Amino acid sequence: MQPKALTAFITIRNLSKHYAEGEQRQIIFADLSLDINRGEFVSLLGPSGSGKSTLLNLLAGIDLPDAGTIQVENRLLGELTEKERTLFRRRHIGFVFQFFNLIPTLTVEENLLLPLELNGYQGPEARQGAFDLLDSIGLGNRRRSFPEQLSGGEQQRLAIARAMAHRPLLLLADEPTGNLDAATGERVLELLLGLHRHSDTTIILVTHSRGVAARADRMLYLDSGHIQEVSP
Repeated sequence: MQPKALTAFITIRNLSKHYAEGEQRQIIFADLSLDINRGEFVSLLGPSGSGKSTLLNLLAGIDLPDAGTIQVENRLLGELTEKERTLFRRRHIGFVFQFFNLIPTLTVEENLLLPLELNGYQGPEARQGAFDLLDSIGLGNRRRSFPEQLSGGEQQRLAIARAMAHRPLLLLADEPTGNLDAATGERVLELLLGLHRHSDTTIILVTHSRGVAARADRMLYLDSGHIQEVSP
């Protein structure tokens, strides 16, 4: 699979991040630099504790680096206020997590429409687009169901639809198939690949599975504070 475009969408330069563990200084990143193209599907591998989820948090502006810069769609995240980063994240970023993070007291429809309501996209066209997305993943007849009434695979498909409902510029997926059996995980991965083919959304997928990672446009490996491109 080839990247859809050669326009740099994410630019990371000289990124450093550490955490304190008692009197010890745990280095997560050391002078990391990386470019990701617009519309590219990138997978991120690495051992547990290597900083994969930390990198997603930095890309979303949830956390800030100790040094270096992250630019997403011409916005330097470090120059935004906390409120501006929150609004940027709400409007332009979608999240998919290993454990779904659906709101149990909301129906399928209510979970799906939540990103639209938070962004003020409540017109009929936006709602219909979300419902069309729900139909495309085979959950159109489950609008009134609650998450606990869905299978694990159905919950993850809903989580992906919710993350894509507001047409984000960037989709961050943290082990989205890690809590599913192999067959269900493959269906969820195919859904992500299908959505990617029909949108300009840039996707960064964290996974421990080299087989899953190899389905992306590009595979990156993160370890010991450094990142490198690897072959399938």
